[in-house]
Order: sequence, then C-alpha cells, then structure tokens
Amino acid sequence: MIKLLTFAALIAVALGTPGVVAAEPASPTHGQAEHVVVVVWDGMRPDFISPQYTPTLYQLAVDGVFFKNHHPVYVSSTEANGTAIATGVYPAKSGIIANRDYRPESEWLDSMATESVESIRRGDAASSGRYIDVPTVAEILHQAGFPTAIAGTKPVTLLHDRSNRRAAGAAANSTMLYHGHTIPSSLLEAVVKANEKDFPASATPNVARDAWTTKGLTHTLWKKGVPKFSLLWLSEPDASQHAAAPGSDMAVSALESCDKNLATVLQVLEDKKVRQKTDVLVVSDHGFSTIQRGVDVAEILKKAKFKAGRKLEDPEPGEVLVVGLGGSVLLYVIEHDETVTRKLVEFLQTTDFAGVIFSRLKLPGTFPIEQVRMNTSKTAPDVILSMRWSADTNEHGTPGMLQADTGKKGTGTHASLSRFDMHNTLVANGPDFRVGLIDELPSGNADLAPTLLALLGVPSSSPMDGRILQEALRTPSAAVPKPNTQTLEATFEVGLRRWKQYLKFTTIGDQIYFDEGNGEAVLK
Repeated sequence: MIKLLTFAALIAVALGTPGVVAAEPASPTHGQAEHVVVVVWDGMRPDFISPQYTPTLYQLAVDGVFFKNHHPVYVSSTEANGTAIATGVYPAKSGIIANRDYRPESEWLDSMATESVESIRRGDAASSGRYIDVPTVAEILHQAGFPTAIAGTKPVTLLHDRSNRRAAGAAANSTMLYHGHTIPSSLLEAVVKANEKDFPASATPNVARDAWTTKGLTHTLWKKGVPKFSLLWLSEPDASQHAAAPGSDMAVSALESCDKNLATVLQVLEDKKVRQKTDVLVVSDHGFSTIQRGVDVAEILKKAKFKAGRKLEDPEPGEVLVVGLGGSVLLYVIEHDETVTRKLVEFLQTTDFAGVIFSRLKLPGTFPIEQVRMNTSKTAPDVILSMRWSADTNEHGTPGMLQADTGKKGTGTHASLSRFDMHNTLVANGPDFRVGLIDELPSGNADLAPTLLALLGVPSSSPMDGRILQEALRTPSAAVPKPNTQTLEATFEVGLRRWKQYLKFTTIGDQIYFDEGNGEAVLK
C-alpha cells in the first residue's frame, strides 16, 4: 500500500492516523538527477524523525518520500548492512555477515572485525581482491567512468571503496575519507586544513568527529565539484544510543547533531547550485533496542559443560567459538561436530535468553541458516542465535527491550530480529522522487544499490538481490508485485520444556524483508 499525503497528513500518520491510499505506480532507465548523495545516520530509528529534534530530515521526508516499512538485512548490524547498501546483495552473496566473524584461514584462534584495514587487506590479498564477493556501487561507477566521493566517521565506510591502488581513470579521481584517514593518503592534509584540526578523539556523543568528517566531504572532497555519487556515513546516533539507550537525553542530542550535518550537506549543494539536480537519500544501517539484561553466552555454555569461549587456544573438534554481536551470537563448532551442534542447539532451546535459532544442520525447532540469507560459504557459523526481545519500554518511554550477549542493563544495542532492530530509516528527496509520499511497501537496505544505479543510468556488473524502488519514483518503468507476508514456526520438545520460535517476513517478487522473529521455552 502507498500513501501520498500532505504535510498535515504526514503528522497524522506519524501519530497513527490512517492516510489516503494512492495507486501503485511502476524505474526509469535513467533518472533526471545529475548527482546522488547518500547520508547514513548510523542506528537511526524511524520513530525519532520529528520536527522537534530532526527538522531538516523531517522536512526532507515531508517534501519527498518516507519509507515507512524499511528494513536492514539480518544480522541487523553495521558491517552487514554497510555492505548491503554498497552492493545490493544479501550477506550470503557478499560474504560479510556481521561486524565480526570467524575466518580460520586468516585468524585461527579468534574472530575478526570485518571492517578493519588489516582484515580487508589480508582478505583481498588471499582472494585476488574478493574480500567482498561482489562489486560495490562505487566500483561499478568507476568502471563506467564516474569518480565518487565517500566519507565516513566509522571504519565501515572503507567497505564501499576499499582499494588503495588507484592507478588511472575514474578510480584515480575518486576520494575516500574514513575514520580520519584518506585514500589517497596525501588528501588528509587538505582535510585537516579545512577543519583547522586533526581528527578529534573519540567521545560520546561523537559529534565532533561527525562534524569533522562532514566538513571533510563538503569542503575538501567536493572542493572541485560534486561527483555523480557521494556517500557520508555519520557515527551518530549509534554511539550515543549504545552508551545511554535510544530516547535518552544524550541520544536526542546526537539526533540534533546529525540533523545539523545533514543541513550542512544540503546547504553546500545549494551553494554549488546543484541541489535541484541532486537526489538525496538518508538511510540508517539498522534500528536499535535497549538492553533489558546482559547475559554472557560464553560463560553460560561453559557452565553447561561445553568447551566454549570467545577465543581459542589450540582448538580441537567440538570446541565452540562464541562471537558476540549484542543482539545475536554466532557459534562456530570446530570441524562442524554434529553431536556437539545438536547438544548445543537443544541446550539453547531451554534457555531464557534465546529468541530464534538458525542451524547449518537440519535440526528440529530451528530454521536453516539460508532462510535469513546468511549461508555464505566463507564465514557462515554452525549456529546463529538471535536474542529474545519484547516491546516493553525503557525508562525514557522508548519501546524495544532486548536480552543481549553481555552489555550493561539500560544501555543500547542491536543486531537481533527484534522488530525495533529490523525497522530502520529511509528518506528520499530530489528530482527523481515523488513528493509527499509515505511508502508502506516493504523496502530494504539491499534496494539502495540497484535504485542508485538506475537513477544514474549505469547497469550493474552482477545480479543484485535488491529491487529498484519503483513506487517512489516520479517516472517508474515497471509495476511492483504485491507484497506477501508469511510467518514460519518451528517447535521442539526438549525434556520438560517445549521450544517454539517464529520468523515473520514479507516478500515482493524475489526480494525478502525480515520483519521480526522471536521464541521461548515454556513448561509442557
């Protein structure tokens, strides 16, 4: 369903009042815009868009398209979704499934941070440049002859355009600013000069670093003009929501900072007289929850007599490496020992913190890993655990509470199948997007790449999992299939308890959007 609403009606919908249904339209082979700019607000929940705290973003949504039913890919964490935004594919195809994973060919005894320079350089060296298994939007545009400008406060930004070998062509004229570093390295001096200071120290809220990076993009990377494609990745409100929970005073302050940076981007586009020729999209990588209770999954498994830990020493078959992600946990069983995997799953099905369990093995009461498109051949674990959640509110009145792997009660985290983690932000505004549209069709982070390339008239060099967001465009070229929502259930009798879990998802054609999933063990 699609709603085309006035400013007043948008407020009404935000308050829960039904709107007016408009006809479904159908993607241009080339958009009207000469530039596309994507701004990422890390961890931004859509229910925090308001004229009080985010007036610039709110007005952008009122004058453009607000995607009311937008989704991250699962795992609902930064690196998995940074890659999905960059590539248009699910984790099974990109090879990046989470912020951390286990790659024994690179790191035998420990998990590794997937966005770290060391992981990226080592991974590309070992795979002939296939650390990410498919090309990114920036790489596709370089091949088509278009330079790009990518900037971000967080290291995840590097995944969009990671090569430090830029010999010729559009790639050589493209710029990358990530976490206070630049490619080429010689560019850093100009960024520091524009800001009149070095990259600030990390702080919470992390507003100084975000402002520094924003100025680096607008005053240095754009100094000679705005390229066809630019991306700016802000670290807030993620940093503040981790520290003090969504809805806290600190997190609200961070929202205001993000809005000021967005206003800076829009003003510079105006100053350069290209705003009316630019499509601007504001997206987040995931939603957010508040930690109701922190549990140490590794220690709990040890008490249950599993040989489990967060690091390995000299691993033997059957040992379990626990990779914590906050709202989810990846469990790697050395040499995929089936007996241990079965016992592990059955134990989890009796706990008070398990939400949804996915397994490589076909086991009762679980879903297969491929169901959530995480069955990459390189890094898929033996078991994935999404932690249990509820719709209860925190002390600030914000709904969404989560049992988290470690973490302090009352702070924030994400990465689960909670509807509050799996519902994130997308707003689009510009010459190619409709005005005053609240799009209720499901959309997802994997849809950005095919949509951006369609607007720029550049074909993808490989198939993408996402769809072009036809219904949001002024001149669509195809009809959108009707969405179909399903709920899968799995149960298992475990001793005195009965385990039951569900996974709710919606499909549009071949695209899948995960809405939520949860589970619990109850006495028979």
